[in-house]
Amino acid sequence: MITKKLGIAIALVCLVASCDDVPKPEKEKQEVAVVDTITLEKKIDETLKLGVAQYEYLAKTVTTGKYPKTYHEKEDKLETSDSGWWCSGFYPGTMLYLNSMFPSEILQQEVDSVLNDLQKEKYNKSTHDLGFMMFCSFGNALKFNPKEEYKEILMTSAESLASRYKNSVRAIRSWDNAPWNFAGDGDFVVIIDNMMNLELLFWATKYSDNRGYMSAAVNHANTTMNNHFRPDYSSYHEVIYNEKTGKAKLKITNQGAADDSSWARGQGWGLYGYTVMYRETQDKKYLEFAQHIADYILNHPNLPKDKIPYWDFNAPGIPDALRDSSAASLMASALLELSTFSEGDKKQFYYSNAKQILQSLLTPEYIAKEGENGGFILKHGVGNMPNGTEIDTPLSYGDYYLVEAMLRYNAMNMKN
Repeated sequence: MITKKLGIAIALVCLVASCDDVPKPEKEKQEVAVVDTITLEKKIDETLKLGVAQYEYLAKTVTTGKYPKTYHEKEDKLETSDSGWWCSGFYPGTMLYLNSMFPSEILQQEVDSVLNDLQKEKYNKSTHDLGFMMFCSFGNALKFNPKEEYKEILMTSAESLASRYKNSVRAIRSWDNAPWNFAGDGDFVVIIDNMMNLELLFWATKYSDNRGYMSAAVNHANTTMNNHFRPDYSSYHEVIYNEKTGKAKLKITNQGAADDSSWARGQGWGLYGYTVMYRETQDKKYLEFAQHIADYILNHPNLPKDKIPYWDFNAPGIPDALRDSSAASLMASALLELSTFSEGDKKQFYYSNAKQILQSLLTPEYIAKEGENGGFILKHGVGNMPNGTEIDTPLSYGDYYLVEAMLRYNAMNMKN
């Protein structure tokens, strides 16, 4: 790749470290376009530099304690949250990724300020999203600038997350019961997104040598594997269990098109989550499961040729339904890592599709011009279509996983 980046190659390499009639890759594959490697590498370099400029702009726009969520173009309004929102870790996490490639004093100062504010969430036991909030932020901070205080913050965060584990269900509670998610007293809600928070528990296991954290993560992944997925490896968004018996009583959606549809970002959460499960356990059942999810996604008849998925694979109005760039960036990052664990045709299949997703995203259709898009990099994300929030807007997690995917691609190519 680019010579001046070779010094950080080691840091980057660690980033690497539903219908039954959907064809499987061994039988029939959707066409994968040939991607010009040199052109893609140039686009990645340009987009990372753009990202630095955009996030320097964001850093000057927000005040301490405000975390960019999205931008509403018609009103020219940046929407922010406080540190307790599930997306709070993506803003500092993206800056840490960008700063690792193109050091910026503005970004570094903002990261330090944001982490100082965010650290209080290590005590937050009211949410399952501590992986998103604390590992995407402090986990990356520890990777790029090791400090003992980051380890303490991550350990306390893991303890808070583990407090939501219930052995009767063998899972980590996602949402607390509320009327809008159809759960009542004695019910236990788990959403597919929660697979993304398990990485924090694996880190805590290695740091503390307490295998209780790993046990909770493995049990949660197995329970999710058994109840969230259909025979074709599409996923339900939400499963409600009886807290006493652990029996699944209701399988529904909150963000998908229908209870039995395949919400695109949910498929991405599952793909990424089980890829991490294999990385951390080396249990081949998780590798095979991640591959099955990937095959479902990549061979789905409703996946567009450019590989940017509709917000739901069964969305009404296809082919005129909105695409979700955040799901695409998430899938690209997961597929790149999955390719490193796979062999033969599957290895090339996942890698080539990830490259094509990146090629499609790194175009003016999806990448903002400098000074536009409220300071975000990626356009055309879909947050929660049924609830009518964050529709066709930039999303902080879309940026995060796009930058991560680009860094993973760089690391893999420098390694090779």
